[in-house]
Amino acid sequence: MSKSFTELRIVFMGTPDFAVASLKALVEAGCTIVGVITAPDKAAGRGMKIQQSAVKQYAVSQQLLVLQPEKLKDPAFLNQLKNLEADLQVVVAFRMLPEVVWNMPPLGTINVHGSLLPDYRGAAPINRAVMNGESITGVTTFKLQQQIDTGNILMQETMPIAPDETASAVHDRMKALGADLLVRTIQSLATNSLVEKPQSFSPTDKHAPKIFTKDCEINWQQSCATIYNHIRGLAEFPGAFTFLAETLLKVFGAKKEIITDVKEPGTMITDGKTFIKFKTTDGYIHVTDIQLAGKKRMKVEEFLRGYQLVPNN
Repeated sequence: MSKSFTELRIVFMGTPDFAVASLKALVEAGCTIVGVITAPDKAAGRGMKIQQSAVKQYAVSQQLLVLQPEKLKDPAFLNQLKNLEADLQVVVAFRMLPEVVWNMPPLGTINVHGSLLPDYRGAAPINRAVMNGESITGVTTFKLQQQIDTGNILMQETMPIAPDETASAVHDRMKALGADLLVRTIQSLATNSLVEKPQSFSPTDKHAPKIFTKDCEINWQQSCATIYNHIRGLAEFPGAFTFLAETLLKVFGAKKEIITDVKEPGTMITDGKTFIKFKTTDGYIHVTDIQLAGKKRMKVEEFLRGYQLVPNN
């Protein structure tokens, strides 16, 4: 195929805000986007109003063709996709594709993944890396194949994770890095200057499975460092949680206090005015940014002005 970077016919597939950065980068680089595939509109929020995905909103603003199939194997959708005559498909934060879709274009399908593969294959690479206390992460572009996140690596770029950085902050920096890497990857594909590198796998590879509610509960029988990483790895979404007087308490911010103490892990200590802290195996976690079930999110000092806790320090 002898098409230039801007002549390549590209179908983009993605749904959340993370994917918008990549689509925007392709548009601004002059790429020919012949179609955008995203999730169907759905009811959300308190009023259950119909909402469009972040990718659809941007695509519509750029007057791009948008397709929203309920099922990716639907014959009508497959026919529409085939008629777009794409040279290449790009996937960023989308659902798993059947082979009939990812294998359709002559140049295959590229995925942008938020980790340095083969580590952190799976649905939650950013959260899991921060939860595990990693100091380095990155972005990988790779060719899709049958098993999830296992295709040949095209390009990679590393980025640091600061010791106090949340998953949300890493997400926001990574979406820009991923967008830039995607553009460079396609530019190299267009000039046939990329060498695909098969992934090598080992039992020591780290994984990034989907996060469920049970994964978000704080285990106070762990160290301050482990719990602190757990909290920042789940902020801003879905949020780590514990219980306060049997009511669910989400924790978005915290501080560590390493200290020898005989109190049982999980013990809550407060002065009733300025702090709430929970005992860990090697000290305390001071919760600083919290949300009680059914209430608004607030700083702990504001929370204590309205929620009377008996001082026990």
